[in-house]
Order: sequence, then structure tokens, then C-alpha cells
Amino acid sequence: MAERDIPATAGLSRRELGGTGLSVTEIGFGTAGIGGLYQAVPERAAEAALAAAWERGIRHFDTAPYYGHGRAERRLGDFLRAQRGAAYVLSTKVGRLLRPVPEGQVPDCGFGDPLPFAVDYDYTYDGIMRSVEASFARLGLNRIDILYAHDIGAYTHGAANAAHQAALLGSGLKALERLRDEKVIKGFGLGVNEVEVCLEVMARTRLDCILLAGRYTLLDRSAVPTLLARAAEAGTAIIAGGVFNSGILATGAGAAAQFNYAAAPPEILGKAARLQAVAARHGVPLIAAALAFPLRHPSVAGVLFGAADPATVRHNMDLYGQIIPGQAWEDFDAALAAGALAADG
Repeated sequence: MAERDIPATAGLSRRELGGTGLSVTEIGFGTAGIGGLYQAVPERAAEAALAAAWERGIRHFDTAPYYGHGRAERRLGDFLRAQRGAAYVLSTKVGRLLRPVPEGQVPDCGFGDPLPFAVDYDYTYDGIMRSVEASFARLGLNRIDILYAHDIGAYTHGAANAAHQAALLGSGLKALERLRDEKVIKGFGLGVNEVEVCLEVMARTRLDCILLAGRYTLLDRSAVPTLLARAAEAGTAIIAGGVFNSGILATGAGAAAQFNYAAAPPEILGKAARLQAVAARHGVPLIAAALAFPLRHPSVAGVLFGAADPATVRHNMDLYGQIIPGQAWEDFDAALAAGALAADG
């Protein structure tokens, strides 16, 4: 990639990221898409998507070794290095190590044209230290701001989670704490899809931030009863990922709607349909409300979305700029509450 400066438009609002001393733009860019999630993405398209995010003022970028088996880290690192010292916040993840394998033995993890590596889980002290070193090399950058322990929890690991969580709690957290204490990183947290594991780990260490995917959205409020209050008490910032719940809040409650990476069940379709009706009544795109909703909570420092092409980036940023009437938020809440009462009845 040729080194170049990309002019930014008007800067996005920023919020403090826990006690890290960092501030992040309210909207961040997640790189699973440019890593080839579901389908291969050409190099030029990935670069154009990153350039569009930069042009629209995004300065918060999240990646992981898992995305494209290293491809997303390589692409993001090349892009950020070309910005010649511009300010941004970068997070990546630990918990998976990449192991080179012959082309025919690359596992299918849902990424199109991944790099030729297998993926091994390792949440131990040594595994985390090895993961950080490898990420620095793939990124080609001399700093990583935030590390997330990636996908710890029963949602990903099922019955195997007990062993993985024992490794993280037993020695992995010591690695993360050392990296923070020695200022290799500014902070660390969890990058997960469930609430319970966050509460369990927060009882053992100080988390600076949590990248929570899909559990604090316009549709799914699972984080509300416990985690958001605990995060506020601990000074832990929440980064909201998966704000479209795998698609249903972007597409609406159609027959092909996806929720949590699978076909949406009838109960979820009903909730989404009620939310869609509220959005239509207020003349607001449902996807715009989904993007804005998490930012209404004071514990939320930012929202992440991913995209594999510049048009999607620009479309989402246009939606972010839309005004959502205050009455709409009350009506969204009432629509979910009415559904809950009907189910109880």
C-alpha cells in the first residue's frame, strides 16, 4: 500500500475509555469484515473500506488474530502505518494462537480465503504473551492500546469453557496485568458475547473495558439488569459491538432475518417487528436507531460496526448522523415491554 495522508471530515465526538487515559470516537471500525467474514474480500476493497472510515472521522479500530487467520491484522496494520503518526486507538485480542498448516488443512472458521493457519485456543500466561508478540509482528506497528481476552465463555466453548476459564483466571490475567503495569498496553478487558463471564472475571481483576457483542442493543437488553451497573461501579467502559444483532436490526424482521448468527426464532422476529413498527411511525430507519441506542448509556464509550466496502461505511455513518426523536426511544422501550407482558400472560 502506498503511503499517503487521508483527510478527515469533521471529527466525531469522543468518550473516555475507562481509566486508560484514552478517548475513543463514538463510532469505531471492526475488522472481521475486511478479514473475509463469510466471503473473501479483495485487498483494494478492504483498503477502501478503511479509507472511508478514516475519511468520516473514525479513529477507533478493533481487530483480532482470528479474523481471516491474521489477514485483518495485516490489512489494518498496513493502513494505520500509512497514516504517518496520526492519532488513533487500536485494540486487538488474545486467546487464540495461529499455527501454520498446509493449504488443505486450513479449518473453516467462517472466513473466505483465510491465511494458511489453524487456530488454537490458549488463555494461559505464555499463550497471551506469545499472542501479543505475534500481533505486533502482523500489525507492523509499535503499539497496541487495548487487549481483549477473546471469546472466553460458554457461548463459544460450551463444556470446554471450564478449562479455558481456569487458564485465564489462573495465569492469563497475570500476563494482561503485567502488560498493563509495564505500559506495553494502556488497558485490557474481554471481547465476548455473554454477560455472565464478564461478571465472573470482574470479580477477579480490574477490567478497563469490555467489548460486548450483541447483549446491549435496541433488541437485546441482556446487559441491563447486572452488567451495566457493575461496569459503572467499577469504572469499566463498555464498547458495544454486534449492535445489529447479526443482521435483524439492519434488515428488519423478514423471513431471512438473522439473530446471533442463525435464523431468528419467532420470539425475536416478533420483537423486531414491533421495533420496526415504532421506527416506521417516527420516520426513522430501524438501523439508525440500532446504531444510536447504546450510546445513550453513560457506561458506553463507543459503538463498533464492521464493513467490507466503502459504501457500507458511508451509509452507516450517514445513519449515525440522524436525529432520533426522544419519544421514539420511549416507544421502543414500550414495544419491548408490551411483548414481555404478552409472553408472561
